[in-house]
Amino acid sequence: MDITGKQIINGTYVAEGKDSFNSFNVSLDKTIDTMFFEATDEEIDYAVNSAFFAFQTYHNTSHPERSQFLRAIAGEIEALGDVLLETASSETGLGLERLRGERQRTMNQLNAFAKYIDDGSWVKPIIDPADPDRKPLPKPDLRQMQIPLGPIGVFGSSNFPLAFSVAGGDTAAALAAGCPVVFKAHPAHPITCEMVATAILKAIEKTKMPAGVFSLIQGKSNRVGGSLVKHPLIKAIAFTGSYRGGKALFDLAAQRPEPIPVYAEMGSVNPVIVLSALIKEKGEATAKQFAGSITLGAGQFCTNPGLIVLKEGSETNTFLQHLAAELSATQPMTLLTRDISKSYLDGIQKQRSVKGVTPLTAEPKEKVTSHLLSVKASDALKNHAVLEEVFGPSSVAVISNSMEELKSFCATLEGQLTATLLGTEEELLEATELIDVLVSKVGRLIINGFPTGVEVSPAMVHGGPFPATTDSRSTSVGITAIYRFTRPVCFQNFPQALLPRELRG
Repeated sequence: MDITGKQIINGTYVAEGKDSFNSFNVSLDKTIDTMFFEATDEEIDYAVNSAFFAFQTYHNTSHPERSQFLRAIAGEIEALGDVLLETASSETGLGLERLRGERQRTMNQLNAFAKYIDDGSWVKPIIDPADPDRKPLPKPDLRQMQIPLGPIGVFGSSNFPLAFSVAGGDTAAALAAGCPVVFKAHPAHPITCEMVATAILKAIEKTKMPAGVFSLIQGKSNRVGGSLVKHPLIKAIAFTGSYRGGKALFDLAAQRPEPIPVYAEMGSVNPVIVLSALIKEKGEATAKQFAGSITLGAGQFCTNPGLIVLKEGSETNTFLQHLAAELSATQPMTLLTRDISKSYLDGIQKQRSVKGVTPLTAEPKEKVTSHLLSVKASDALKNHAVLEEVFGPSSVAVISNSMEELKSFCATLEGQLTATLLGTEEELLEATELIDVLVSKVGRLIINGFPTGVEVSPAMVHGGPFPATTDSRSTSVGITAIYRFTRPVCFQNFPQALLPRELRG
């Protein structure tokens, strides 16, 4: 497949700007020759206006028509074959098996949304009939349903080049809702982004959707993303990435003359609370599982367990020794980008310099290796730097001197995507107060499992209180993610002929 390095807008390839950047092969540590052009403000305006005009047609397509479109995208992604996986692997350093599973997840998401919207019941129709005989005043006929917001700006993530990227969950949810998408490609894998975008173009042509229903814009500078957020015709933003990036977009959107929602998933440390009896019974096995969760995908999951909370004792010391040994035995890893690797090494160095910290593994220096340190809960509360997320294969063990201190420490935690509780059945039954504390902090609470695995399910919540996300009332995984891009409308005293199809009868 020929890669153009251009913007894909309204079904055409455009490159009017002079600024450019290259992709990078992280596995070979070398620049890839293909040049990508930064989108100009005029190109961004063209993309958003194309999305706005497409919206006038697209939001009136039938649910089966949109369903067919989503299924067609999934089919075209599959048709790209292994060249897509090989390209994504070269740009991200992720293995082919991991990417093969991620491609399947991407297709499954598209097909799940297609199935969900097929019969139209997803709009949640509420019909409240009139009562002309009600006293003292007649009651009007009231009918409510969800309608799409309009053009949506979506930002791709670095760590999921397929499932949280061009045709990932945010794009699938927005398109399913009836909203056109202007997608800001991630500069860490621009070739992969263009390949998937061409698959969407083919699906648009095959299903005869308006060309402006999807556009891809490229850019490495903050200006490109900022221009997209500030455009007056964009009605919402979806973002997966760092706290710094997500908060900047949120603040920018709030400053617009018409503020818009920003659904930013910004990661977290995902605390895992390990109760004493469990590690006394299964300490070595649990340490092995824990190490596998910390190092899965080189620790580059937003649900990576970056915090372990335990009560002090001999069994805790033994458990941490086993965990440190497992992590020390892992090989050096390649992270997604040079900048992420540097941030990881800098973050570990910063944590190790905190007063009261005890390193349990060797310090990563030039190469990225797994890392574990411990700190007393009282010291961690004095210096929150040790509790900040370090994106990569590391974790911090926080040791409390009692169950009361453990609960108090958990009560001080910021909002998280997940929390996990590991314990025996008897311990868990006695931990109801702790569970209440954790529920108030997270979007997903796990018992005797590990957080690095997000099932694409109607019941899934991939979100959580700030700063894990900018809106704790929603999820970015699962079919209910569609409702980030809709709003309720009430139709009062409408004749049947004027009502939307879903509200008739």
